[in-house]
Amino acid sequence: MSESFDIRRWFKNPEELLVISGPCSVETREQLMTTAKGLSEIDKVKVLRGGIWKPRTRPDAFEGIGEEGLRWMKEAKEKYGFLTMTEVAVPDHVNLALKNGIDILWLGARTVANPFSVQELADCLKGCDIPVFVKNPIAPDLKLWLGAFERLGSAGLTCLGGIHRGFSSYDDTRYRNAPVWEIPVELKRLRPDIQIITDVSHICGCRELLQEVAQKALDFGTLGFMIESHCDPEKALTDANQQITPESLKKALNHLVIKKRVVDEDEFVLQNLRKEIDIIDDELLNLLAKRMNVSEKIGEFKKEHKVAVLQMDRWSKVLEDHINKGVNLGLDEESVKDIFEIIHKDSIKKQLY
Repeated sequence: MSESFDIRRWFKNPEELLVISGPCSVETREQLMTTAKGLSEIDKVKVLRGGIWKPRTRPDAFEGIGEEGLRWMKEAKEKYGFLTMTEVAVPDHVNLALKNGIDILWLGARTVANPFSVQELADCLKGCDIPVFVKNPIAPDLKLWLGAFERLGSAGLTCLGGIHRGFSSYDDTRYRNAPVWEIPVELKRLRPDIQIITDVSHICGCRELLQEVAQKALDFGTLGFMIESHCDPEKALTDANQQITPESLKKALNHLVIKKRVVDEDEFVLQNLRKEIDIIDDELLNLLAKRMNVSEKIGEFKKEHKVAVLQMDRWSKVLEDHINKGVNLGLDEESVKDIFEIIHKDSIKKQLY
């Protein structure tokens, strides 16, 4: 392992931004070593990633170079001092990665979506406390993501990290995978022991959005990045559109605004504003409780007079009015809609039961 960066210490107390970079797929020795040389000139890059086995949608696509690529990763590690990292999907991948001195493993989104696959990997890793990162599943399912950490933790693994790589969506968005930032935020709330980094390459799917998404991830408190880099991205065998050169990566990292994660005690202005927010939140909770009491009385009236609980015409008109009022007050239309749909759902429950 690199003497200058201790990944185990980072898991316990991530004082510096963790940057993981390297090609989506290890293609040739020359491609990997040229990319690694460029990355070695960027102080912030501590870990060299490389895809050895690639889970592809179509069987005629490039599915990875296999074990030979692991030997090239080891060579790059020895020459440039990186820690090395690769994705594993089946126990055989784990065994080969460990045999060739890979320092860190990650479980991909497709693997995490299948609890049977995660359990097989957890069983294989028992007794080997190697650092493991877990990407979020393809679908926005927080329980699946949590379950993967629980299975690995039960196998005795103690250095576990999350990789937020976005979620598949049928909606037409700017992203390859929609960020849905609230899911990694909620994961961190439920599992504060899990350190989370962001795979901006897979969220964006293109080079043009990388800088913007990386900055947003920092603003949401990410502790690091996984960014795919390639010495000649246009000729990459996989995900060519989202890979960047080491030179471009260096520029992107230098332009990021890294904000303080902890507020100093003497920053009274922010502390006072937070107290004001707390007071408003208390008022909101009290108002919601009052609203639910009224909903309960409405439910009693409807039951007594045999009136249907759900009145769709009225609800559609009420929701439209709330959205228009919210927009006029400067609120986001979708947010107002989501909030009142949740309130209405709870109100209906109250009236039914």
